[in-house]
Amino acid sequence: MITPASFHKHPIHPMLTAFPIALWCFSLVCDVVYHFGSQNTFWKGVAFYAIGAGIIGALLAAIPGFIDYLSLTDPRATKIASLHLALNLIVVVMFIFNLGIRYNALPSSGFHETLLSAIGIGILGVSGWLGGALVFEHQVGVSTPEELKAVRPRIEKETERRAA
Repeated sequence: MITPASFHKHPIHPMLTAFPIALWCFSLVCDVVYHFGSQNTFWKGVAFYAIGAGIIGALLAAIPGFIDYLSLTDPRATKIASLHLALNLIVVVMFIFNLGIRYNALPSSGFHETLLSAIGIGILGVSGWLGGALVFEHQVGVSTPEELKAVRPRIEKETERRAA
């Protein structure tokens, strides 16, 4: 199934999801380094900005993800995608809340922000597993050779038009 939110036959949503995932995991690593390492507030600052950038990345990834969601026709895939969407919304809200706590916290505040990040990443892992089920079990975003043959003349025509 070729997704409507794609670029040169490649789905955009999975390309963008790597950024918030990596940034939020990195923020957790920074928290761990802070709490179990030097207690240098630099690491708390890096975690703060990584969370903020991850939120922006997640919101950008959500746009093509929602476009793809609206194009689903298989009821089973739609059910899984709905849970995937709901979990991701919960995670984004958790990290927005986490960012707010960090913004208003004292530099030497406790461990609760780190715990909130760990829980968010755990939920994100479940959501990612569901996203993988959509791709590998339900073939969402996976183009069949027949679909590619049907789309190829249109893409070639568009490429020629842009080159002219």
